[in-house]
Amino acid sequence: MRKGRFASVSGSPELVAPLSLADLLLVDVSAADDQSDERIGTERVRTLTHSAVFLLASHFAAGATILAGLVSAGNHSSLLGVIIPLAAVLLLDAGFWFTTRRHRTRKLKPHLVIRFAAVYVMAVGFLWSLLAAPALAGVTPENGAAIRVALTLGFSLPIAAFLSIPIIVVANGVITVAAAYLFDGNPLLVGGLAAIGGSVSWFSLYSARDAVLSSNRRLAVEWEAQKARRFVLEFEQSGRGWFWETNADGALSYVSDQLAEDFDVPASELLGRTFADLLMVEDSGTAEASERTLSFHLSARFPFSDVTVRANTAKDVWWSLSGSPNFDDYGRFLGFRGIGTDLTEKRRSEAEISRLARYDSLTGLPNRAQMRQTLEEALRNGAKRRASCSLFLIDLDRFKNVNDTLGHPAGDELLRQVAQRLSSVIGDQGQIGRLGGDEFKAVLPDLGSERRLAALAERLIHKVSMPYMIGGHSVSIGASVGIAIAPPEGACADALIRDADLALYAAKAAGRGTHCFYAPEMHSDAKDRQILENDLRNAAMREELKLLYQPLVNAVTEDVVGFEALLRWEHPTRGTIMPSEFVPLAEECGLIVGIGEWVLRTACADAATWPEHVSVAVNLSPIQFSSPGLTSIVMNALASAEIDPARLELEITESVFLVDSPATDEIFSQLKSIGVRLVLDDFGTGYSSLGYLKKAPFDKIKIDQSFVRGAATVGSRNAAIVRAIVAMAEGLGMETTAEGAETLDELTLIRQLGCSQVQGHIFGHPMGAAEALELGSRSKNGSSDANERAPRHGLIRLATLNWNGEALPVRLRNISSGGALLESERGLDAGSEVHLDLPGCGVLAAEVRWSQSGRLGISFLEEFDLKKLAPPKKRGASNVQMLKPSYLDLKPEEPAQLAEKRPKPKDIRRY
Repeated sequence: MRKGRFASVSGSPELVAPLSLADLLLVDVSAADDQSDERIGTERVRTLTHSAVFLLASHFAAGATILAGLVSAGNHSSLLGVIIPLAAVLLLDAGFWFTTRRHRTRKLKPHLVIRFAAVYVMAVGFLWSLLAAPALAGVTPENGAAIRVALTLGFSLPIAAFLSIPIIVVANGVITVAAAYLFDGNPLLVGGLAAIGGSVSWFSLYSARDAVLSSNRRLAVEWEAQKARRFVLEFEQSGRGWFWETNADGALSYVSDQLAEDFDVPASELLGRTFADLLMVEDSGTAEASERTLSFHLSARFPFSDVTVRANTAKDVWWSLSGSPNFDDYGRFLGFRGIGTDLTEKRRSEAEISRLARYDSLTGLPNRAQMRQTLEEALRNGAKRRASCSLFLIDLDRFKNVNDTLGHPAGDELLRQVAQRLSSVIGDQGQIGRLGGDEFKAVLPDLGSERRLAALAERLIHKVSMPYMIGGHSVSIGASVGIAIAPPEGACADALIRDADLALYAAKAAGRGTHCFYAPEMHSDAKDRQILENDLRNAAMREELKLLYQPLVNAVTEDVVGFEALLRWEHPTRGTIMPSEFVPLAEECGLIVGIGEWVLRTACADAATWPEHVSVAVNLSPIQFSSPGLTSIVMNALASAEIDPARLELEITESVFLVDSPATDEIFSQLKSIGVRLVLDDFGTGYSSLGYLKKAPFDKIKIDQSFVRGAATVGSRNAAIVRAIVAMAEGLGMETTAEGAETLDELTLIRQLGCSQVQGHIFGHPMGAAEALELGSRSKNGSSDANERAPRHGLIRLATLNWNGEALPVRLRNISSGGALLESERGLDAGSEVHLDLPGCGVLAAEVRWSQSGRLGISFLEEFDLKKLAPPKKRGASNVQMLKPSYLDLKPEEPAQLAEKRPKPKDIRRY
């Protein structure tokens, strides 16, 4: 059928117009089952080639028979009339055979090939008709039958060879009838041939019509089948699934390549195997139930859908199978046909999602939800067995500093290392998990002894507090632990978590780095803490915050050289609240940076009214120190107050060095470039690593009051610690301030040990800005820069002190350009004018600043040149002779008992 007679409606071909006579004439009935142009060209030409050979042989045999009959009859006159048409027929047969063998001919369209064959048959029929007349003219009774049979075969053989092509049959019939009429004229012969040709032509056309209609139906079915095959292939190649089919015996009759790949064998090797053999049977679990369900449906011939099974292979392969039974028109069971989907990746993804839903992706520890489930199970089991269950809530101290200075990747690595340490400490005693951020939880079944829990918490805190190496930086953090114990009769998980949380807050409020057990009164403390936090948020706007100033005094001259700003909160109902109560709260809720900026601006503004030689010291929170805008805040405060940056001292605690990072060094560099002075506060109580003193640009070290108080007591080691700190500071070119001095004994010891400055109640309690202004105005500016302490040298040398005409022998203990410490058996009143006769240095006019326990502190009226103390330089000696510090010669002495003792004030936490 010619291309273009079919149209596609909804994707399948159908006949769109009745068949015309021209269409039927050009139909090849033998190829009607496959009318696609792609196949008919080659196949039909190959068939015509065989027909041409058949016709060539048949025409040659028929012609030979006719010639033999004429020769035997002696009718030589008709031979020439037969030989010439016969030769032409044979040449046409040979030419047709040769043409059909050419490769180019096989590429022709089918209808062109049929037309070419029809022209060939008509030409052969015409030429055969030309030889019919001479052949019939030579017919005799002896050869008549043979000649007529040969002529009939010559006319009928093309019809037999091309019976499947109506146009050739019709053309051959027309030529035969025409030839009989022209060369014979016998009406009976012409009529007979016409009847025979018409019948054959009608039969050929009718067969062609039925073949075409049948071909259309088959083509539509095949089109649908091809489309279905394409869909199947596309579906299987997409990886979304595959098809399977079994016969009535349950053996596989169709296997996709994707299914065969799961078994690493060709698909042909799986054909014939029982489908159930491809499934793995397990002892328990979902796979077993699914396999039983599938076996039931297969044996009962019931359809099934989305049955999950595991493949019987070494690989972990899972399928989702759906299938339905297949029956023929008579109800006979033919087998199952269905679809399968690979669930392997999906199950892996679900398993990973399930794991992520229960475990922390960063540390690999159970997450909040999993730990909640673990706690509930532990409480249920404990209630059944009448056993206790304990809960640890762990919060990391100073973790935010690591994130702020080294970045979040370093913080993540730190959390991973912390998780490993926590797991090693808890071990098999319980389950450790991460709640989020820097919070961890530990569930401890069957552990209710406070002694054992306390020991475990201490080991945990110690382990976590050990230094870490993160990206080449040494990092130190801490941990606080809240502990809650469930009673043996059981407890609610929410209540136990709340109790542990309250205990954790109590541990952090106690100074961090410790553990605390839950107590019932913590509920009221937590409620009070929440109220306090809400009040603190509005304290600055309500002007409830204020600054007090405690004087810093020169240890020798007792002149005020500066004030430390101390923050107080005047609550409308609670009264004065100390920093120890609200500063940790401000750090936790993020208010410390704003409060710290207010303190800095207020302190600089108050210092602007003081004399130029009086400085102001402001404490910086570690969080405030690591804030990116600290340098700008300091510069703005100095610019607004219009004070010299050297008058501002920033007191920083050792906790800023817990993270060894370039960011910390950069902040120090920026602050020093401004010109402010940096003070290391609370030295000896925190991190206490001497390594940072090598590079940190500190100007002063403040000795914590815990070393000063009680240092004068007999048997106390505090004096030795203070002596060592002073020696180290002098070696590094730093001043020292002893804070917390409350008694004269402590003051005397501080002076003996060589501290530069003293801070404590013995010289003044914290006072308001007006009192600080008045006290600062009365102080003397003993040097060009009161903040710079003159170099002090320790030595032992005899001298004479002239007072009121008396020459008093004294021993010189240490000396600076501004004063000296003397030992004398006779005490003098403060303010007495004296002259110190120092051998080799001349007579120095001075004033007695203090006198106690056989010691005198004098202040020179004119600056003393310390170079005069150097002995004459010997040949080969160094230009500078190192003077031995006096504290190396001092031995612990029992201080004199004083008649009056000052009352010891309450501990005050400074901000």
